[in-house]
Amino acid sequence: MTQHYQAFIFDMDGVLLDSEPFWRRSQIELLREMGHTITIDDCIANTMGKRIDDIAKCWIKRFKLALTVEELAQSILNRTITLISKEAIATEGLHHLVGYLKTTPLKIGLATSSSQAVIDAVVNTLGLNEEFDVTLSADEVVNGKPAPDVYLEVCRRLEVDPTLCFALEDSLTGVKAAVASGAITIAKPEFEGADFDIARYQVSHLSEVIDIVDQLI
Repeated sequence: MTQHYQAFIFDMDGVLLDSEPFWRRSQIELLREMGHTITIDDCIANTMGKRIDDIAKCWIKRFKLALTVEELAQSILNRTITLISKEAIATEGLHHLVGYLKTTPLKIGLATSSSQAVIDAVVNTLGLNEEFDVTLSADEVVNGKPAPDVYLEVCRRLEVDPTLCFALEDSLTGVKAAVASGAITIAKPEFEGADFDIARYQVSHLSEVIDIVDQLI
């Protein structure tokens, strides 16, 4: 029996654009201004793919910062948005992939750990304002990735069955969330590792995503 696939859901950071360097720069610069040193590797290991409040909690706990979670999160957020608005470039092949998806019956969603303000900055800068049927920040659900909440809520709002949706992720945290939701998970891994084998498919370029979807729908 033919499956009637219903939606394609994008992660944002690392998928629509290589935004992780902006997030890392913001964290590194802000903590340096407070007298603390972290590296890119520290960011990858501790905060990649997480919600902004979880990122702030991580550094407040580690360095015993005299800041609230809200204060540090807002500072990281503001600096990241400024960098994205000035320097963001779409991932190679993104516009071609979105254009292809628009020719299919699939609804298009966005499920990200980033806040709505970052979503707005990204879609505006990349010219994607009209392309998504639903965009959702994990700030709006109880549990952030790797819990599946944000994917399940996007599917609820799209009125689709998660098991009949594609999800495209780059971080292990995100891949775990997508897999837990039941979605057909496509990983474009940020780094090599057997942990990403939990995804149904792995790609190195967005053009390969078109091939996967085209064979199934």
